[in-house]
Amino acid sequence: MTANNREQRARLPLGLRVLRAAVILAAVAALGAAWFHWQCWGLMTTRAELTLDRLPAGFDGFKIIHLSDLHGHEYGEGNAGLLERVAAEEPDVIVMTGDLIDQAAQLDMIPALADGLTAIAPTYYVTGNHEWATGTNTVRALKPLLSGHGVTVLTNRYEILERNGDQIVLAGVDDPNGFGDQKTPEELAAEIGTEQPGLYTVLLAHRNTEFERYAAAGFDLVLSGHGHGGIVRLPFTDGLVGANRQFFPTHMAGPYAEGNSTLYVSRGLGNNTTPFTGFRLFNRPEVVSLTLRAG
Repeated sequence: MTANNREQRARLPLGLRVLRAAVILAAVAALGAAWFHWQCWGLMTTRAELTLDRLPAGFDGFKIIHLSDLHGHEYGEGNAGLLERVAAEEPDVIVMTGDLIDQAAQLDMIPALADGLTAIAPTYYVTGNHEWATGTNTVRALKPLLSGHGVTVLTNRYEILERNGDQIVLAGVDDPNGFGDQKTPEELAAEIGTEQPGLYTVLLAHRNTEFERYAAAGFDLVLSGHGHGGIVRLPFTDGLVGANRQFFPTHMAGPYAEGNSTLYVSRGLGNNTTPFTGFRLFNRPEVVSLTLRAG
């Protein structure tokens, strides 16, 4: 700053100097708020390829859209913004791995979302802990509502997918917050092994924290959410806060291996109001577009 500029600044009335400072501070605050909102709600598409040893050749190039942890959020009217991103990927199937809603009132958003997704590709769903936390009556309403709009609800059961002459199993388990007497993942795996011996098995299961159990049961590929990417993603970490409120967790985003099993974890689409999970930093919400490759 030149001496002349300093002199002109000094001559500004105190009120104008205060106003100018206030305007600058307001602009900085507005930019900061906009950046924080973008971090929390700036939807992105994450594209990944998984090379899988036992995957049948007929499923090489099979594309799965993996959605998780929406928590009742809407990306535009009828979730148009979300549906546009999903459609752009031209998937073979769409899967939703739980925490679709937080409150019974959010059931109203389900028909538009379900209709939009099933118009793009066959769509499958399993529950998360938050659906059950709203009460069993909400889950009892949600499952038939999804089914009535074309979504296949995998409640501790499986279906066979066929492509290019080959078959794989697509299975799903209810969240552990569900009924205590439900079929266990181990029982479901044994059932599949007996009825569909040797078939490659993809499991939809909300909780990333249960991967060791699912791998031990023999599922080949597990798709999960639950951890919200660790809330804050810092360099050299897998997130700051885990699903059980522990610091510096693992298995929070992307692919992981355990024995002969592979896990892919979505960072999720929404936030909830629980402390430490109601925001995101360096961890934008994502639509996961997975392309499977035969190893």
